[in-house]
Amino acid sequence: MATFELYRRSTIGMCLTETLDHMVSNGVLSPELAIQVLIQFDKSMTEALESEVKSKVSIKGHLHTYRFCDNVWTFILQNAQLKSDEGVEMVESVKIVACDSKLLTQ
Repeated sequence: MATFELYRRSTIGMCLTETLDHMVSNGVLSPELAIQVLIQFDKSMTEALESEVKSKVSIKGHLHTYRFCDNVWTFILQNAQLKSDEGVEMVESVKIVACDSKLLTQ
């Protein structure tokens, strides 16, 4: 697949998937068109984050789990500290999914 399905597990991604499934099951949309909508969603989210997000965050915490599969790194940190221009936030657990952005545009 040309893009990673990174944003489909977000709230908006799951709602979109659920709506498309409903439309396909009711015959309003073809399965092929629903897949194209999801692929475009992934591309649009990637482009929006690249062009709109300007802030940076530093993260410190206890590395609980990490894995590398299909050119995607997944890190799970516990007792993490997120530090940005707006302040410091402590969280119990944070999941970070990272990939090479060059692979998203292929």
